[in-house]
Amino acid sequence: MRRGAWGEAAAATFLEKQGYCIVARNFTVRGGEIDLIAQQGRFLVFVEVKTRRSDKFSHACEAVDAAKQRRLILTAQHWLSMHPTSLQPRFDVIEVYGSEHDPAHRIHHIQNAFDG
Repeated sequence: MRRGAWGEAAAATFLEKQGYCIVARNFTVRGGEIDLIAQQGRFLVFVEVKTRRSDKFSHACEAVDAAKQRRLILTAQHWLSMHPTSLQPRFDVIEVYGSEHDPAHRIHHIQNAFDG
């Protein structure tokens, strides 16, 4: 399994254990992709998952720059146009550090990581 897919699966499991309901995985449109879409309470959460072996040189969330945020927002708007909801949209980033062969992998969940 490639590292990104493993990280996304680990993030989904983490969210489910926190009481989130996974609505969609890898929602893709031309120009963008959202790794996970989940519901928690009154929120519809669009999640970008970043997987790295470690945070020795930088934090994984640093890869979610302004251009990436714009693509995520546009992709979320596309999802919302297809799936109208009264839920409050929120953008989270989940950093996953380690590998599928590392049982001590670490997950850091950043809620409301940027404004949509």
